[in-house]
This record gives sequence, structure tokens and C-alpha cells, in this order.
Amino acid sequence: MKSAVETLNPTRVRLTVEVPFEELKPSLDAAYKKINQQVTVKGFRQGKVPARVIDQRFGRGAVLEEAVNDALPKFYTEAVNEGELNVLGQPEVDITELKDGELLAFTAEVDVRPALEIPDYSGIEVEVDAVEVSDEDIDKSVEQLRERFASTSPVERAAEDGDVLTVDLEAKVDGEVLEDGVAKGVSYTVGSGELLDGIDEAVKGLKAGESGTFTSELKGGSAAGKEAEVKVDVTAVAARELPALDDDFAQLASEFDTLEELRADSAKRLAQMKKYDQATQAQEKVLDELLKLVEVPMPEKLLADEIETRKHNLVNHQLAQMGLDLAKYLEIQGKTEEEFDAETKEQAEKGIKTQFILDELVNKEKLNVSQEELTEHLMRRAQSSGMSPDQFAQAVVEGGQVPMLVGEVARGKALAVVVEAATVKDTNGEIVDLDDEDETAETTETVEASEAEGTDAEQAEKAEKTEG
Repeated sequence: MKSAVETLNPTRVRLTVEVPFEELKPSLDAAYKKINQQVTVKGFRQGKVPARVIDQRFGRGAVLEEAVNDALPKFYTEAVNEGELNVLGQPEVDITELKDGELLAFTAEVDVRPALEIPDYSGIEVEVDAVEVSDEDIDKSVEQLRERFASTSPVERAAEDGDVLTVDLEAKVDGEVLEDGVAKGVSYTVGSGELLDGIDEAVKGLKAGESGTFTSELKGGSAAGKEAEVKVDVTAVAARELPALDDDFAQLASEFDTLEELRADSAKRLAQMKKYDQATQAQEKVLDELLKLVEVPMPEKLLADEIETRKHNLVNHQLAQMGLDLAKYLEIQGKTEEEFDAETKEQAEKGIKTQFILDELVNKEKLNVSQEELTEHLMRRAQSSGMSPDQFAQAVVEGGQVPMLVGEVARGKALAVVVEAATVKDTNGEIVDLDDEDETAETTETVEASEAEGTDAEQAEKAEKTEG
């Protein structure tokens, strides 16, 4: 076999491959064997039909087609390895010549990773929010804890904001009650913004045993997106009572004896959270600055495939689970389809650039992933997926996704190297020390978020919250 590589542009090549016919013999033998198992010829046992008879009955062309289809992947892979190419995606193959007994020639166009020059990144400087915990922050945290320990007691008065109601719901569309439009014994907190738009106005002022109606657009179910007339029957009204903010509450809600100790612990936890947010912000900003430093040619086909994948995942998985289509999502977001397409393209480009640049850094810095690092990453991914570590690990192995996980960890380590070399200051002008034993984990998460940014679950969740 002979092969040659022609560079079409910085991200695409054309392979020209010539294969002497004798090298096709193993695939020809396999083709005859396969056809033998599929055909029946009178006078011959199945699987024992001679090659000349197969040629006469079914045509030599069918055998050659089967043999070439079997051989092409092997010869293509040999040509890729011979050319030391780092290919992306599937090739576009064109058979240019097939002479029986003489020669097979074909071309294969395929995207390749562009060669990148990583400049000195030690001069990167970014500014992040300072870690400051105010009394207001602490008050809010303690109040949220207090809300969790609220109790309810039945009242005979009309419903007010903050009351917990027990309601029955019945939704009609075009005067017909929906099969999935009836719900009984639903608990609802007035003013929470949950359930359906318009329910708060309908139930305020109602006592137990009274009813109201309102019109609302349904979010899910058989009539998702349609206007429905909803009847709400209030069967019970209960007032929420918050515990007093004192030492007794501290002992009830925590391991602390006094409210002062509880507030001090809240301050400590908030500082830790803000420190984590600060580190994430630093990583994101450093990554953005790194992307500005490196010129990355964009493989057109890879970009088109990435855009299509993001759009497909959003429409067919994330939005579909919430009963939304793309048109409704765009209406909620206040975007045109053109704006959505432009944003998706921009985010896809950023994801591809991030991967290319950090992969190049992995090679440049000679970074390796240890078994311990891979296991820790697998545990985190399992937790976020809702699967047990064993189940997730089995799915990863069976799906051949171990190299993908290794790549995620390696890119996280590459970003950590850049962050360590960068100068990070807070809004007070103080140098921020990001040394942390979990830094690689955090940078791995930042890289994943950047690569998947845009049409992901977070965006879909924002849409659902806006809708509600």
C-alpha cells in the first residue's frame, strides 16, 4: 500500500491511497465466505459454493464491493498512522479506481487537529470578587435554616402569602377536562411561584372549602403549551410559624449551644463557599484570557457537528423533559432563532478551542493522570449522574469512555498549571492564593463547563424557572 497526504487547509487533509490487488486477498476471501453463508445454489451444500459459481450467479462486482467495504477501514487506518495524523471525526471516502486483479485506489478527506503554538501565559492577570461575608449574608443564611424548621397549624381565616394550602386542581382545555389534568391533595405555599402561573391570585382570600378559577399556560403533560382553565379547590389552610431566633433554635437546628455559635459557623461556611466561587471565577477568567492568546483554526465539519449535537441535546433531551419545544424556549429567553444559532456557534467554538488548547498544554507540560486522580473524577461524575460509582464505572468501561474521562482530568490539570502561573487579584487589590488540594478537581469542572457551555442543562433549567 502507498499513501500520500495533501494539506487542504490547517484543519483538513486529503489522503490518497493505492492498494495492490494482492493486498485485498484476505478481504476477498472473507467476502466469498460471507456470501457463501447467505446464498443457496442448487447442487451445492450451503457454504460450499465455489467462487467461480458465485461470480457467475451473483456477479464479481458484488464480491468486490463486499471486499472493498471490508478492507477500506483497515487501509484508511494504516494511511492515517503512516501520515502520523491526529484525525477528527469520520472521513469522506471516494473510490477513484478499482481494477479487478490490479489496483484499488481511493481518497479520504478528514478533519485533523490544527498545529498550535502556545505562547508564554505567565503574564495573565485577572481580577475576581473579594471574599467578604456581611451580616446580611449571615442573616439570610440563618433565616433559610429557620424556614426549614417552620411548623404549620390549621387556621380558619382566608389564605395569605406564606400560608400552606392543601388544594385540588382540575384543568380544562376547550371545555374538556384533561385525563392528566386532575390532582388532589396538593400542598402549595402561597407566593412560592411554584405550580402554575395565576394560582396565587386565585387562592388568596379563599378559605377552606372555597374555590377559584384561573387561566394558565400548562408547562407539561398532554396539553403542554396550551392555555387551560384551572379550577382550584382549597381544602385546608395552614399558617407557617417560624421558631424564635434564640439559643433553643440553635440547639434544635444544629450541634451548637448558642445562636452566636450558629451564626459564627454560618459565617465560616459562607466564607468557604465564597472562596470556592472565587476560585471558580479565577479559573474561568484565566481560561478566557488563555483562549485570547492562542490562534486556533476551526475545523468546519467538526464545528458543524458540534453545533448540531448541542442543538439536538437541548431540543430532544433537556427541553423535551420539561414539555418545552425550541420555539417556546426562545420565547421565554426573549431570543430570535438567529440569535440562538449565533450563540450556539460561539459556545461550540469556545468548547472546541478549550479542548484543543488544553490538550496541547497536556502534551507540552507532559502531564499524566494517575489512577487515584481518575478514580476521584469518576466518583464525582457518578455522584452528579445519580448513579453508584460501580454502576457509573461499568457504564464508562462498556461505553469505551475511559479515554474521555482521562482527557477531562488531564485538561483540568493543564488549566491548573496556567492558573498557578497567572496573577489573580481580588477587587481589593489583594493577591489571591488559590493553592488547594482540590484545585485539579475544580479546574476539571471549569473545563467541563466551558466545553459544554451554552445548550446545556443549566440553560434549560433557567428557562423552566423563568417559565414558572
